[in-house]
Amino acid sequence: MKQLITGILLFVAVGHTFAQRKATTDTLAATSVNGKEFMVSYYQQTFDALKKSIDGLSAAQLQFKPADDKWSISQCLDHILLTEKALFDYAKQGMEKAANPERKKDVKVKDEELIKGMNDRTSKAKAPENIVGKGTYTQPATALADLQKSRETILTYLNQFSVDDMRNRVNDSYFGPVDAYHGFLYIAAHTSRHTAQIEEIKADPNFPK
Repeated sequence: MKQLITGILLFVAVGHTFAQRKATTDTLAATSVNGKEFMVSYYQQTFDALKKSIDGLSAAQLQFKPADDKWSISQCLDHILLTEKALFDYAKQGMEKAANPERKKDVKVKDEELIKGMNDRTSKAKAPENIVGKGTYTQPATALADLQKSRETILTYLNQFSVDDMRNRVNDSYFGPVDAYHGFLYIAAHTSRHTAQIEEIKADPNFPK
């Protein structure tokens, strides 16, 4: 598990590091970023965006690959679910550690920067083999049901904590100190990143009609 998490965080770090070079202080969708309300809203926003992207797609469309070395939409969906579980496990580990509010001053990354970085697909990385999707989904509804179940589990877990509980737990990562709130933002932002990838696949001129 430790090796898997290490690989995932290196994969996630690519988008985040790119954001640090382009950082702005703009808010996302005119919503205040850093509260529990935003977290819940962002989870729903990313779910809805994925649903809109894949709703009504056929099995042939889900399995289409733009090239042999490119993922299908079905593989993207597998990857989203596999990574979501691993990132959730990692985030929970962060919450199980003792609070260290004295380290809050060490956290330099802003929530907005993290989200922007995760959604910037001009910088890409090769996913660890353990979280490369096999293309098991043949119906959008099945993938969405699995993701909905995952999100319900995560949000139920989050309900027991305040924002301060998350902000007061700081860990060192490959891209500097981050707090537990960031750990939960990664999960939803990762879905958004791959929803953009799905849109790229759908835009391919050979995508099945």
